[in-house]
Amino acid sequence: MDTDVLIVGAGPTGLTLGIDLARRGVPALVVERADGLFPGSRGKGLQPRTMEVFDDLGVLDAVLAAGGTYPVGMIWQDGRRVGEHRMFDADEQAESARPRGAGAPYTGPWMVPQWRTQEILRARLEELGGRIVFGREVTGVEQDARGVTVRCADGSALRARYAVAADGGRSALRRALGVGMTGETVDPKPTLVADVRISGLDRDNWHIFPPRGEDGCFLAICPLAGTEDFQLVAQFPEDTVVDVSADAVRKVVAARSHLAAEDVTEVRWASEFRPRAALADRFRAGRVFLAGDAAHIHSPAGGQGLNTSVQDAYNLGWKLGAVLAEGAPEALLDTYEEERRPVAAGVLGLSTRVHRGEVRRGTATTGQLGLGYRESSLAAETRHTPGPVRAGDRAPDAVVDGVRLFDTFRGPHWTLLAPHRPAGLPEHVRLAPAPASYGTGLFLVRPDGYVGWAGDTEEGLVEYAERVGLR
Repeated sequence: MDTDVLIVGAGPTGLTLGIDLARRGVPALVVERADGLFPGSRGKGLQPRTMEVFDDLGVLDAVLAAGGTYPVGMIWQDGRRVGEHRMFDADEQAESARPRGAGAPYTGPWMVPQWRTQEILRARLEELGGRIVFGREVTGVEQDARGVTVRCADGSALRARYAVAADGGRSALRRALGVGMTGETVDPKPTLVADVRISGLDRDNWHIFPPRGEDGCFLAICPLAGTEDFQLVAQFPEDTVVDVSADAVRKVVAARSHLAAEDVTEVRWASEFRPRAALADRFRAGRVFLAGDAAHIHSPAGGQGLNTSVQDAYNLGWKLGAVLAEGAPEALLDTYEEERRPVAAGVLGLSTRVHRGEVRRGTATTGQLGLGYRESSLAAETRHTPGPVRAGDRAPDAVVDGVRLFDTFRGPHWTLLAPHRPAGLPEHVRLAPAPASYGTGLFLVRPDGYVGWAGDTEEGLVEYAERVGLR
């Protein structure tokens, strides 16, 4: 075997998964078709749950230093400011770094351009000894009882025990597997997105230029926190062939705003897309798993795509680690699709409703804190009268006896919230008191911060631990 896990794609999904496996001592290789990391700002909003994941993976400080809060929107008409427009509900337009109570330390969203997030993740991966190979295009895949062989355009082949398709919405690995996607066009109007430098606009507002004609096509220019750049988004009439050249970007700005073409001093990156929503028919095909955009494609409205992708990697990482490094049963890997596909389907629907104006950005979109796995086969709720936190729920933060739970959870281990360690439970399971906010009982918290087992007494705990590979 060349490696235990081959990760195809060095986007946020693949890098997050690589970090999680590296810290578990699982050999993994990330391969990327391009010659370098993605250069654009595209997925710029990090949700509170993603911030919690980044805290656990050791990159939160760098993310906080690199980003900032979202500015209030400013509507322009004929070169004049005519009023504010809040992109998020007022109670969500807050600083992600400030405390919001013990249960949820971060509010959001927090803005970091995608290219910068990926730089931070790459640095952490390499710090942990992880590897990325650029310029390696995947063209085919074969599987057998012992592993996966991934074939590349340069004639080489890579062998691994498992492979993960994290290579985006046009995933070559997903197509090689023959896994279909079911979806719909969210909006037939194509959209231009670009990273630009502009003179003559302040960085205190998200500048919005409403449509001037009947085509209903807007222009929005948002200052990218932590940079000198702005992200430009412009919509076009249906069937338009969008020109992404620098001159074309300048012409769009001049035609739709009071700015002149020469005010756009630099076009650093530009791309075109048509908003759509699609869900892979399966998230697992034998020894290959689908994650991120390879498994689900979102409208950018609501900022769910990158964040859902990070959650995919976080869910899959500990399960691969348990099977490969800890001797957990291979059946544990079946729970990845069981847990993540329903979540992705629900988030896809939310993104589409936000895009169509049926739901406002707000608590429903800025968080992912309420998403959980109560219906999962890994959720064992054995209490007669469950409290506010149940098996399958995200385990909220709290401070007990001066110790913060998230500090206890941090790392690739399980945590038992109980007054003492039951006989038969492995020593590497950390122990901490259960906070009153959880309700009564004992709680076994998974490595990804969700409650796996909850009980009134210790009865059944050791059996559950053995079932998930805790030996």
